[in-house]
Amino acid sequence: MDRRLAGTGGPACRAALTLLLLCLLAACGSPAPVEEKAFNDTDVMFLQMGLAQITEGDRVAEIAEGRAANPEIRAVATELRGQWRTERETMTGWLGQWQRPLEADPSAGLHAGHGDLHSLREEDFEGLAKFAGAEFDRAAVALLLGNLHNAMETIRMEAGGGSYPQAVDLAKRMTESRQGQIQRLLALAAG
Repeated sequence: MDRRLAGTGGPACRAALTLLLLCLLAACGSPAPVEEKAFNDTDVMFLQMGLAQITEGDRVAEIAEGRAANPEIRAVATELRGQWRTERETMTGWLGQWQRPLEADPSAGLHAGHGDLHSLREEDFEGLAKFAGAEFDRAAVALLLGNLHNAMETIRMEAGGGSYPQAVDLAKRMTESRQGQIQRLLALAAG
């Protein structure tokens, strides 16, 4: 006696069931796609401006690391450069993930009032190269403080208007570390 279930006997039905079973098995082996949290224009601006500020600050810190007479200035410069390397990697990774450029389009208008105001000029770097000893130290500290001040404005912008949780968290961590570095540099400037 043949005990087939109704509707399971034909080759087309068996092929369809086999295909369904394969699809179900394939789905079991791969994790469900993780929905990425939304980012907004403020997140993108924070990362683009942050990268530009890191590049400028790193130029000053690299020079200070090698030429500052005061070892504390060299220590702050080394600390900043280490943090900036990590932050740069994170920031470029997010922008790449989001398929956004590393630099803002100057004609886009999103950075109006931010871009050039936060930039060191080439003359700043040329002037720094002309100094030596205590004069160099004062100039390097002033440029680092200016760069960190500008970075704090960008960080505050992200903390107040960013929507990507990891970027907002990065901004909070940057605030904590930068405040300590600014205090150390201010003490060096006053001393």
